[in-house]
Amino acid sequence: MILCGGSGTRLWPASRESMPKQFTALVDGDQSTFMATALRVTDASVFGRATVIASSEARFIVAEQLAQSGVAADILLEPERRDSAAAVAVAALHAARRHPETVVMVLAADHVIGDVPAFAAAARAAAAGARAGRIMTLGIEPSRAATEYGYIRKGARLPETDAAFRVERFVEKPDRDGAERLIGEGALWNSGYFLFRADVMLAELEAQAPEVLEAARDALDQARTDLDFIRLDAAAFARAPKTSIDYAVMERTERAGVLPVSFPWSDVGTWDAVWEVLPRDASGNAVRGRVETIDTHGSLIHSEGELLTTVVGLDDVVVVATPDAVLVTSKARSGQVKDLVAQLRDKAHPEADAHRRMYRPWGWYQRIDIGERFQVKRILVTPGGRLSLQKHYHRAEHWVVVRGTAEVTVDDRVVLVHENEAVYLPIGSMHRLTNPGKIPLELIEVQVGSYTGEDDIIRVEDVYGR
Repeated sequence: MILCGGSGTRLWPASRESMPKQFTALVDGDQSTFMATALRVTDASVFGRATVIASSEARFIVAEQLAQSGVAADILLEPERRDSAAAVAVAALHAARRHPETVVMVLAADHVIGDVPAFAAAARAAAAGARAGRIMTLGIEPSRAATEYGYIRKGARLPETDAAFRVERFVEKPDRDGAERLIGEGALWNSGYFLFRADVMLAELEAQAPEVLEAARDALDQARTDLDFIRLDAAAFARAPKTSIDYAVMERTERAGVLPVSFPWSDVGTWDAVWEVLPRDASGNAVRGRVETIDTHGSLIHSEGELLTTVVGLDDVVVVATPDAVLVTSKARSGQVKDLVAQLRDKAHPEADAHRRMYRPWGWYQRIDIGERFQVKRILVTPGGRLSLQKHYHRAEHWVVVRGTAEVTVDDRVVLVHENEAVYLPIGSMHRLTNPGKIPLELIEVQVGSYTGEDDIIRVEDVYGR
């Protein structure tokens, strides 16, 4: 069960609500951490068919990235974020429909693991404890006195396996002195990975968090199928108390066990953590994109698109440049980016949550320019993609095809528009854009009118159910 409902605000501006960190290629230029996670659990000798639990807004990104990875999975959609306890309850209920004693592994979509065979071996070993009725977690052997992770104190060895231990206590994120003391006592980092039999977790939820379980059960029982997705019932799911699985079950159960593991691992929760997992040059700099530096050391410089980012004479800094926002911070204080995003939201900066490039089930659009009474966008429609049948009350639109062939509906006409051809859509006209071809369709859209906001879209028909 892959949980990918987080927003990753500490990695702003690369990660935003419209495209959270788990779906961006922050660490590996070829794939997102979600794609890497999905591929990590495809070894059929260890893992069964995956299930992804995601927000409704991310459903088409999830489906597209699974398709790109060649991974088949069930996709369950959360109507809203209710923290991890509700998600784990849904995961256990969903698995129990296959068999009550199905062994479930719950893992996050945004972690980086440096040794996939070691991860699979650890999952297999921890599953032995889970089959015996334990709720197992993977405890990471610490490589430093981290203050951004919770810790696990080990107890006695488990009789089911010599390699695992009872959990004596879960410890909240400590200060530096506390972290050093915990490491000296043999404590482990809490990875947030859990393995359990579905019936065991359901029994623990019934005993420790019955309101969470009841809401999750009703939400799954009343779920509906929408295209390739299973939508949990919104009213039922909203009744689930907003709490973590750590607090709801793991800190209270007598069944908790931990398997120490030593493979390279990071939750890449801050830019400082991203710097730690990226390759670095002789000056200790991790650079992505078009970057030039002079006398700069121990820094992360991330530059998106064609933007050239330059840094001179700075050490231990983070510089992230995107087409519409730039972040500069010290690595030591990169965890405060979350507070910065909250400030941006309070002041209604749209860049707090929305990227300039916005992904849709049919492809994406990117704003090129905007001014009084006009807006210019670049639009890409994937082969077979189809925008909704729609109209606007406040703007007319001009579409110029620059690549591929567009099938354009304007009121009762359907025309094919080829490269270097254009079509005009008057205010109030009913229109639709489809890519009937085998290659991506790219066009430039020029909007002209008194209002060009995204909420001036009246959808009449939409194949994606929006």
